[in-house]
Amino acid sequence: MEAEDFEMDAPTITLTDEAGRTLTCYVEHSLQLEGQEYVLLMPVDSPVEIFAWQEEDADDEAALPVDEAEIDQIFPIAKAVLEEQNLTLKRTAITLTVEGELPDYLEEEEELDEEEEDQEELQLLASFYHEEQEYTIYTPLDPFLILARLGADGQPQLLSPEEMEKLEPLLPMLEDQLFDELE
Repeated sequence: MEAEDFEMDAPTITLTDEAGRTLTCYVEHSLQLEGQEYVLLMPVDSPVEIFAWQEEDADDEAALPVDEAEIDQIFPIAKAVLEEQNLTLKRTAITLTVEGELPDYLEEEEELDEEEEDQEELQLLASFYHEEQEYTIYTPLDPFLILARLGADGQPQLLSPEEMEKLEPLLPMLEDQLFDELE
């Protein structure tokens, strides 16, 4: 069975944030905890992050995540740049996503995080300039998983910071279990 066939058969659910934006996700895993049902979700479309490059000194640059206000300004440009690669940038809940087939990953690993043990591997999709500022668009190579609570109506709800803090110690165990199931 091909991965694409599996994904099409996997149940999907739509998550909505406070701003009314939606994100369609595959339900990767569900669990009961203290009488409440939680689901581990993975976006159907590929998540992306946009970074702005800042010069720290003459020899060093740092990539800083772009905030919501800046995304509002550069979104049309980022969308146009990605359309050149047949990717459609979407303003979705929790994260920006792209619809379309991602280019093959080249083995040059892109890492933007300073701390070695927490480095996130990313694939560069595009870069562009706006008002003399360089921006880059990356997609994470690791699965982007979202933990949500199912409400009484069966709809997923984002967790409060308190709830997330309480459940966070369980996440590595859930991820290990999920990856064991995928292998």
